[in-house]
Amino acid sequence: MEKHGVEPDVVTYNTLAKGFLLLGFMSGAWKVVQKMLLKGLNPDIVTYTILICGHCQMGNIEEALKLRQETLSRGFQLNIISYSVLLSCLCKVGRIEEALALLNEMETLRLKPDLIVYSILIHGLCKEGFVQRAYQLYEQMRLKRNFPNYFAQRAVLLGFFENGNISEARRYFDALTHMDLIEDIILYNIMIDGYVRLGDISEAMQLYYRMFERGITPTVVTFNTLVHGFCRNGDLVEARKMFEIIRLNGLLPSVVTYTTLMNAYCEAGNMQEMFDLLHEMEANAVVPTHITYTVLIKGLCRQNKMHEALQLLEYMYAKGLMPDQITYNTIIQCFCKARDIAKAFQVYNEMLLHNLDPTHVTYNVLISGLCVYGDLKDADRMLVSMEDQNISLTKVAYMTIIKAHCAKGQVSKALGFFNQMLAKSFVISIRDYSAIINRLCKRGLITEAKYLFAMMLSEGVTPDSEICETMLNAFHQHVDHITPFQITIFWHKRLASEVQDVGIIFPPWHVSNFMPQISNERKVMAMTLVDSPSLEAAADSLIECESNRKNSLNLEGHHFPNSRLYLLSMEDGRYLIRRGNY
Repeated sequence: MEKHGVEPDVVTYNTLAKGFLLLGFMSGAWKVVQKMLLKGLNPDIVTYTILICGHCQMGNIEEALKLRQETLSRGFQLNIISYSVLLSCLCKVGRIEEALALLNEMETLRLKPDLIVYSILIHGLCKEGFVQRAYQLYEQMRLKRNFPNYFAQRAVLLGFFENGNISEARRYFDALTHMDLIEDIILYNIMIDGYVRLGDISEAMQLYYRMFERGITPTVVTFNTLVHGFCRNGDLVEARKMFEIIRLNGLLPSVVTYTTLMNAYCEAGNMQEMFDLLHEMEANAVVPTHITYTVLIKGLCRQNKMHEALQLLEYMYAKGLMPDQITYNTIIQCFCKARDIAKAFQVYNEMLLHNLDPTHVTYNVLISGLCVYGDLKDADRMLVSMEDQNISLTKVAYMTIIKAHCAKGQVSKALGFFNQMLAKSFVISIRDYSAIINRLCKRGLITEAKYLFAMMLSEGVTPDSEICETMLNAFHQHVDHITPFQITIFWHKRLASEVQDVGIIFPPWHVSNFMPQISNERKVMAMTLVDSPSLEAAADSLIECESNRKNSLNLEGHHFPNSRLYLLSMEDGRYLIRRGNY
């Protein structure tokens, strides 16, 4: 153009910049705009819109917002496209409040939001968990006669289910049905899938029947979801019936249908049905995926047919199907259970050769295998290797390695790993504490068991009667005299077994104050302990009570030692309570 003496105008430059942008070359679009500026041409609203869209496309949200501000300061008003792109970009990065502020700005500028704008915001709100606000926006949209589209309806439904608001999801769905706003089978599928995920197959089936009443034809996705629901509930008879109904509706089962049902038969141990389905699948020209073969490998592993499982793995590669970590983890776990740790590591090394990164499940399985059937030193080395690669060990793996060290009497290492669990903020349950304490007591390691019991109390975990019984039996076998700690454990055992009939241990000066509130049995128990040869034992037995225990025993208003003083009093501070330091 320029060679022929024709000067490009703003429209020409904008068209060229837009072309670069559509091809994904933001730098090219920006150079075109710079050249336009050098020619003395002023950008118009189209130019700014192109640049804003480009920055959003590249993820440069801050630059896009700066351009928006510049556009407004030059007296231009952004169009609906610019706002839609900005809103989408803000919602993608979770900046919901800024997105809602832009919506208010649009309304202030009398720029009417359209279906796309509302759908973007509703989806963004649901994604961040603000489902009620999304629903309010949805209602606002409907009241303005801007009827919600499928994407907005889908976002709200999914949002309710993902955040556990099942009743709200159903109420919203029923309202849509009543207003004849549901025209798409996909919304029915979302509801059915939501109920299946909750394990409520009966509600899912009610919706399935309602579809027929309203003349809506189920798809293969609908049937796949219902087959999965029945399989999940262990009802293989109904799952098979639903599988057959697919054909009666003029549809063909998909690879998902076959794989789902095959997996259910595998879990039930019915390998014959599983392989029959594979043959039927191949006869109907349905191509198995790597997931299908993983299910078959799992079935073979459960029958201890490891040679066949490895052959099937090789067959997958021959078919051009790439096994994933789940496939390899299945085989590794089976070899570990068969006590063939060497073969498990051979499969693990093959996994690495195929550039598959081990997952935390891979490491957990191998560590468990080494702990139970292999060498603990190898398990420790693997743990160090995981930490070097910033791979987090799960609670299950920690507990496995701790129990293994306890069983071999390597208590210092076990407690070291236990402290690592605490440092990493794992939630340690009474069951976990019980498993470790039980192993310590079996080896007669009373001091270590005491430490762990005290740690359990200080962490706010309430012991049950079983763990107390374990501790008391260990004391009986290995300690020839009554200790304050035994009284503490006995107190907790009574509290755990029968809260309403618990004997409370008090120093002498407290007994008279509380006697009117306790039964004769409790009076005898308290006085027996106080009058026993070891007054210190009775004093030491006054332990920390949390607020819920105080409430259940009707002892509000009385002071009990905190966790730190409690631990001190059990080990070194036997005179703390007598001195009144509580």
